[in-house]
Amino acid sequence: MRTLAVPAQLRRFAGPALGLGVLALALAWVGYRAFGAGFGAGGNVPSLLIISLNGLTLAGLYFITAAGFTLIFGLMRVVNMAHGSLYLLGGYVAWSLTANHGVGFWPALVAAAFAGGGVGLIMQQLFLRWNLGQDLRQALITIAVSIILADQMLVHFGGIAETITPPGRLADSVRLHVYGLQYPAFRLFVLGAALAVGCGLWAGIKRTRFGMVVRAGVDDRSMTSALGINVQFVFAIAFFVGSALAALGGVFGGTMLSLAPGEDSNFLLSSLVVVIIGGLGSLGGAALGALLLGLVEQLSSFYLPASYTSDSILLTFALLIVVLAIRPAGFFGRTA
Repeated sequence: MRTLAVPAQLRRFAGPALGLGVLALALAWVGYRAFGAGFGAGGNVPSLLIISLNGLTLAGLYFITAAGFTLIFGLMRVVNMAHGSLYLLGGYVAWSLTANHGVGFWPALVAAAFAGGGVGLIMQQLFLRWNLGQDLRQALITIAVSIILADQMLVHFGGIAETITPPGRLADSVRLHVYGLQYPAFRLFVLGAALAVGCGLWAGIKRTRFGMVVRAGVDDRSMTSALGINVQFVFAIAFFVGSALAALGGVFGGTMLSLAPGEDSNFLLSSLVVVIIGGLGSLGGAALGALLLGLVEQLSSFYLPASYTSDSILLTFALLIVVLAIRPAGFFGRTA
């Protein structure tokens, strides 16, 4: 019995075509639900605006957290599976300082960033610097560290969800001057902070000697060391910055959302998805990945049929599958 051979070119484009088809269907469904009742204030457009803003601000939070992961995993090629624990640790430190010790929000934010960066630096110096290039060892070590941190945070901070109070006017809402809508000021602040973090990291990596040394040390550590550069010191600074960004994300996440056991795993998974979608080592890719993930999560939770809203988390993995079908290395990843 003869079998029909599928042409190689057809096999090559089948995945991207399927992915784009799924994306087109999803956009058509959202458009129908959002604009089917017209553009007036009594329709669904005001809800679409709020949901889209929720997606954008959530994307900002994802980007701040994933930017540190991009620096450590995507750029330095260090597999840090404790990144989510550093996120939760930073949030808990800021919450404890503001709720139990009378410290203001901004000093608590700085202290939390330094605490997360310090714990990450200790982990890097004690365990990871000796295992460069050993991905499996790094993964196992950092998984063990994350389990220890999670247990200690459960003991010291409890298992009840906690929320950090926003400071001053950021606790209020601002008028959007569209359909009479208002929106939390702190969420918009997080979006602005994400833009600032992205611009700062891009300038630091692409336009400074420090960023050049980091990239050179990853590509050819021996040659960089032979030029008289202390690669380990540079890597330590980069790891501190990446860990501090995770803790900073925890402070913002604890204010926007909440802090609770399990959030470390959720944000580690989100960071992985963002980096894989965008491509390893690409800040622009991380921004795009965070944007797609934030919008998909928020839109799916609202526009899926009522009986399927609890399955919206599955669309996160559907997004990952679609992107990898179109671009296996991520949108801005190296293909060779």
